[in-house]
Amino acid sequence: MTLTTAHSALVTLASEGEHHVDTHESISPYMTGGAALVILLLLLWITTRFNRDR
Repeated sequence: MTLTTAHSALVTLASEGEHHVDTHESISPYMTGGAALVILLLLLWITTRFNRDR
């Protein structure tokens, strides 16, 4: 499959059908991002507590 045929196939696939986005009104992007930030900071803190090489 060449690049041009792959491109035309993807354009055709993207233009067909209806576009439905499955989103829930109860999920806040700020809440999700904040929870992810807190979890990553907690993991960073745990990692630095176990790193006794310094």
